[in-house]
Amino acid sequence: MSLYDNRFTKYWDFLFTELADHRTNHWPLISSPVPGLTIIGLYLYFVGSWGPKYMANRKPFKLERTLVVYNFLQVIVSTYLFVEGLDGAWLRKYNWRCEPVDFSETDEAMRVARGCYVYFLAKISELLDTVFFVLRKKERQISFLHMYHHTVMPMISWGATKYYPGGHGTFIGVINSFVHIVMYSYYLFAAMGPQFQKYLWWKKYITKLQMIQFCMAFLHSAQLLYTDCGYPRWSVCFTLPNAIFFYMLFNDFAQKTYKKPRDGLTRDQNGNANGSLCANGDTLKCVQRNGSCETNDCSGAEDKEKKN
Repeated sequence: MSLYDNRFTKYWDFLFTELADHRTNHWPLISSPVPGLTIIGLYLYFVGSWGPKYMANRKPFKLERTLVVYNFLQVIVSTYLFVEGLDGAWLRKYNWRCEPVDFSETDEAMRVARGCYVYFLAKISELLDTVFFVLRKKERQISFLHMYHHTVMPMISWGATKYYPGGHGTFIGVINSFVHIVMYSYYLFAAMGPQFQKYLWWKKYITKLQMIQFCMAFLHSAQLLYTDCGYPRWSVCFTLPNAIFFYMLFNDFAQKTYKKPRDGLTRDQNGNANGSLCANGDTLKCVQRNGSCETNDCSGAEDKEKKN
């Protein structure tokens, strides 16, 4: 048992101490994977089990002011990260083909490392997106895409901060921060009340912007396959498949949400199905289950709606 413990300790120290960047390894939540994984585990448990059970017999929380403050802070953080990325690296010193990590302790190198750390903390804070969905009983908005994105991004950003805080990998972080400025600005206006609804016509363009960022991330990361600057080439094993997977998920979401319907359903301004086209050509609102009526009989659907 003692031999087993010694081997485990040796491997643990090698993976999470010796291989880590000594500049960032002592920062909160970075030295060990346990705190971050615990947060993600509690998040998944709350969203998938405890939260819905807790809210089952309760009215949804409105959280108007909370959402306004939260989205405003996310806009501020995303703007800070985007500006830091531009001023701290991209507009001053950045090789677009292949950029190595500066492991020195110069002011410039530490500025980039701190930016990576703040980006990681931002990904942790964004888990509240899903928590708010549960508390507001908006579970239908919690898709596989949403859960996968919010679970994977904190882990990726943790690894980048711990081992390679800077260099080639900062590209997607800066692009993603710009996308989040736009996205959380939309959420901010949406949370400020119905009087702002007329200004929210640009929702579908956010999805397109998200798809573009993953195309850019794929092309940028792919350069490591034939360019060597010291940045680990094996990172493409994570970045390229994830870029493809994220693009496919967002594209599927866009097709289902914004594509013009061919299924006899009318849709609202956000692309959500809200009615069924009956045999006589009249559109009848009915009880929705996965975007369609519970029955093909229009009169039956109308009766069922009245009962509900």
